[in-house]
Amino acid sequence: MRFAASLLALMLLAACARDRAAGPAKAPAPPPAAAPAAPSGVKLGRPYTVFGRTYVPVDDRGYVEGGIASWYGPGFHALSTANGETYDQDALTAAHRTLPMPSFVEVTNLDNGRRLVVRINDRGPFVEGRIIDLSRRSAQLLGVDGPGLARVRVRRVFPAGDWALSTPPLRQGPVPAPVRGAAEARPVAPASLPGGLFVQVAALSDPGRAQFLAGDLADVAPGRTEPSGTGLWRVRLGPFASEAEARRALEAARARGFADAALVRG
Repeated sequence: MRFAASLLALMLLAACARDRAAGPAKAPAPPPAAAPAAPSGVKLGRPYTVFGRTYVPVDDRGYVEGGIASWYGPGFHALSTANGETYDQDALTAAHRTLPMPSFVEVTNLDNGRRLVVRINDRGPFVEGRIIDLSRRSAQLLGVDGPGLARVRVRRVFPAGDWALSTPPLRQGPVPAPVRGAAEARPVAPASLPGGLFVQVAALSDPGRAQFLAGDLADVAPGRTEPSGTGLWRVRLGPFASEAEARRALEAARARGFADAALVRG
C-alpha cells in the first residue's frame, strides 16, 4: 500500500511539473471581425467594370487625389443617380468612381483657387484622366462650367452630421457569385432583344453610368443596356420567364432606391 501511494504521489508531481512547464492554457482565438455594416442609406458597393476597366469601391478616409474635374447637368437632371437618389443639377453634389455614397469631398480648383465641399451620390466619370464629375451648380461655383474641365485636388472631408464620424471604415463584404449573362452588361441593339418581360430601372444619357448600373444590379437579375433612340441609354433587367419573377426583381430594384423602376415588354 505504501508503495502504491508513493507511486501515485510521484505521478501527480510529474503532471504538475508538466503543467507548469507548458504555461497557462491558451484561450481560443477570437473569430475574425465581421465587416462593419453600412449605416442605412450608405452604399459602398461591389467592384464593377465599365468599358473594360474594373473599379473597386473603398472607404478611404485619407483620400486625396489630383486630376481633372468635369461636370454634368441638364441631360441628367431628375434622373436616378447610382445610389437611387434623384439627380438635382442645382445641388452641391458630384460623382466619384470609388468613394462611398454619400461621402463628402473638398474640391479645389487649381486654376483659380476656389474651394467647395460637395456630397458624393453618384458614380463616374468614366473618361480617362478625370477623377470627379461635378453637378452643374458645383461647377458654376468652382468656375468649371465655362471651360468644362479644370485641374483640381479632391480631398475627403467629414462635416458635422457625416455618418463616417461615428462609423469605422467600411470594408468590402463577400462578393456574390456573378449572375449568368450579366457579367459585362453589354449594350445591345433593341432589334436583338428577345420578346419578353423586363424591369426598366432607369434611362441615362451616359453609357458608362448605364453600364455601371446594369452591373451593380447583377445580383438582382441579368442586366443590359440599350439605346432608346432619343439619346438615352435604357438600363433593363431580364428577360423574365414569368410575371411573378419579374415582379420580384421590380421590388428588389425599388428597394435599392429606384422608385421609378417599371415592368416593360421587349
